[in-house]
Amino acid sequence: MSDIKFRFAAMSRRAAMTGAALAAMATLSACDTGGGGAVAAEGDMAKGAAEGAKVTVVEYASVTCGACAGWQEQVWPAFKAKYVDTNQVRFVFREFPTPPQDVAVAGFLLGRCNAAKTGDSAGYFAVVDEILASQREWATGTSPAATLDRIRTGLGFSQEDYLACVTDEAAIKAMEGRIREAQGQGVSATPTFFVNGKQVTDRSLEGLSAMIDAELAK
Repeated sequence: MSDIKFRFAAMSRRAAMTGAALAAMATLSACDTGGGGAVAAEGDMAKGAAEGAKVTVVEYASVTCGACAGWQEQVWPAFKAKYVDTNQVRFVFREFPTPPQDVAVAGFLLGRCNAAKTGDSAGYFAVVDEILASQREWATGTSPAATLDRIRTGLGFSQEDYLACVTDEAAIKAMEGRIREAQGQGVSATPTFFVNGKQVTDRSLEGLSAMIDAELAK
């Protein structure tokens, strides 16, 4: 096996073990980050209003989650136009990898490496948005690994740079910490939404708007 393939296989095994370990720890409490996002957490990626905004919406999601891709396609455009583009809401995206965990973890790590490259969270969201939009390809036979390879190539990451990114032990441990915090907030499925720390079960635009508008009116 080539060094590149070996390192990618090692990353896949680590991501799979990470997912299993996190599942086993689901009953453990984590440090309180403000009831699902009312308080900023280390590693947050956000759009819209600045930190400290009157309303903060947190989405816990995975790039390998079909329901997350559906929400991104069907609800996000109108939500973004109504609340994010107008800076009425601070929108925070938090990672909660779902199977296949190796793909989700690699995608999130690539997003963070791209954010470091671009110098802002836009680089992160460029990757997350592209993976979510590419899920349709997987149903037609394109492998998720091929999707990630296409995206990293388009971003200008060499294969070696990409592998260094997705096997970064410190970055993986940081992600594990963020996921433990999510579990401590009771997150067990994706997508899960909180508005000012209160979970919203109706993730339609109407359901989210009802909670957001009430908070904005206070």
